Amino acid sequence: MPWVSRGERERERRGTHTRVCVLGFGMEMAMEDLQQQQRQQKQKKTKKKRKAAGSEARELQRWKSDTEEAARLQSLLFGCLQDPLTHHFGKEIDTFPSPKQDHSLGIDDGYFEDRKGDLVGGDDSPGELDNEPSLQRTPAWQDEDEQAAHVDVSKVNRLRKLRKEETEKFVSGSDYILRLREQHSKLNPRTSWAELPSKDSRGKELYFDSDSEAEGENSRGLDPQSVQDSEGYSILRRNEDLVLKSTSRLPQGFIEITKMRDANFDEPSNAVVQSVQFHRNAQLLMTAGFDKKLRFFQIDGKRNPKIQSIYVEDFPIHKASFVPDGSKVVASGRRNFYITYDMEHGKVDRMSPLIGRDEKSLESFEVCSDSRIIAFMGNEGYILLASLSTKQLVGTLKMNGSVRAMSFVNDGKELLSIGGDGEIYSWDLRMRRCIHKGKDEGCINATALTASSDGRLMSTGSDTGVVNIYNREEFLRGVSKPAKTLMNLTTTVDIIKFNVDTQLMAICSRMKKNNLRLVHLPSYTVFHNWPTVKTPLQYVHSFDFSPGGGYLAAGNAAGKVLLYRLNYYDHA
Repeated sequence: MPWVSRGERERERRGTHTRVCVLGFGMEMAMEDLQQQQRQQKQKKTKKKRKAAGSEARELQRWKSDTEEAARLQSLLFGCLQDPLTHHFGKEIDTFPSPKQDHSLGIDDGYFEDRKGDLVGGDDSPGELDNEPSLQRTPAWQDEDEQAAHVDVSKVNRLRKLRKEETEKFVSGSDYILRLREQHSKLNPRTSWAELPSKDSRGKELYFDSDSEAEGENSRGLDPQSVQDSEGYSILRRNEDLVLKSTSRLPQGFIEITKMRDANFDEPSNAVVQSVQFHRNAQLLMTAGFDKKLRFFQIDGKRNPKIQSIYVEDFPIHKASFVPDGSKVVASGRRNFYITYDMEHGKVDRMSPLIGRDEKSLESFEVCSDSRIIAFMGNEGYILLASLSTKQLVGTLKMNGSVRAMSFVNDGKELLSIGGDGEIYSWDLRMRRCIHKGKDEGCINATALTASSDGRLMSTGSDTGVVNIYNREEFLRGVSKPAKTLMNLTTTVDIIKFNVDTQLMAICSRMKKNNLRLVHLPSYTVFHNWPTVKTPLQYVHSFDFSPGGGYLAAGNAAGKVLLYRLNYYDHA
């Protein structure tokens, strides 16, 4: 250890002491800064709490003042319930006279309550009831800005309907409000049952409500004969239907049709829409296609929200259809099996291939109207009948040629089918045999067949675009000449459908753009005003009428389902 002098040791000791003092002073300053920051944060929190409490108090005060002002305005407009002049308002009036009341009116002397809210002086004489003038109320206040304001009704498209003259441009604020109210009344007319009764009708109600009617006494001073001759009383004396269905015929030549929001606007398809069908309740629409999805939309004509979509793996859907009772959906593709979707339980079931058959594709089928049988088009002219309950093959029907189209008739008891050679077969499903066979006139290669819901008409289509319409009963009797032949299409007829009342029929071809036509069946003519050149139908691959006839939905190759409103029909 080296030698260190005493002076050096003293200087070293003093330096160490100095460093310790400086370090202690620095720590003390840091502690003071930390405490200062904590005090500042606490002050800020206190200020925020006071500010929030103050704002709540001001909001409460503002609410109280608004409530008081609303009560004051309500008192000015409708009167105070404690006002001695209006203490009769809100009291029930006994329509049956008591011994202490005047029997001529059945109410107390003085005032009685008018249903329109007017205070009318009462009298014992019922004849003077209508002669008493009612008190007219004036507005409690008027907005001066309404008179000073001017609205340009020619600038905005939706306000142009408010103009009374074509050159009119500006209207005052008060006149603008009146015109808006008139327009609202036109668009939303009041119903008769919602209007307040007149004094005469109130007198009739008093007449009917009194016990004197049962006793044969007219204590109200009303004429019983005039009451019984009234419209309301005559309705009660008839047993006819109050609402009668329109018996008018759909006019030919021109059809009123309106474009609505696309049915699948919320979720368009990513591929061709192969199937479109309305549910039996007319509020649910199903779409299906090559994107392997079943989609369901609620149709209201305005928003058409999507309800649900089901993805089926490795199953491009060629056709999907509701079972007539609405409980299930059957979907098929180019596979040797098909699937069913249970609407109530939300379950997808894959049906195994039909035992005893080697068909590799079950893409075309029809569902029987009694929801018991599905008919698939098989190979070599075979029609395969499968049970919906057991999911098994229950029978087959054999044609001479290939099967091209089918349609159930007569509540599912009969089946119509057409082959590539143009032969139309009528099958009795109860006996499983052919009851009639006839030739489709002029047909070389048949592609479509359908029958109306009442079974009265049937229609066929061919690859040349020719559509024949037959009377089915006459065809079964051997009359092979069609009632009408339509040649408005020039390419293969893919789909033919009748609407619910058999006044309208639609035909389409997938091979040509905008190739959809509507046919007026009573006259067998095509409507000339629709579709137009600007109608965005594109290549239509599927379409369907709603159960009420009010909607027409058409699915195209772009993945859209166009929705149109047929204005002739009141209900969807």
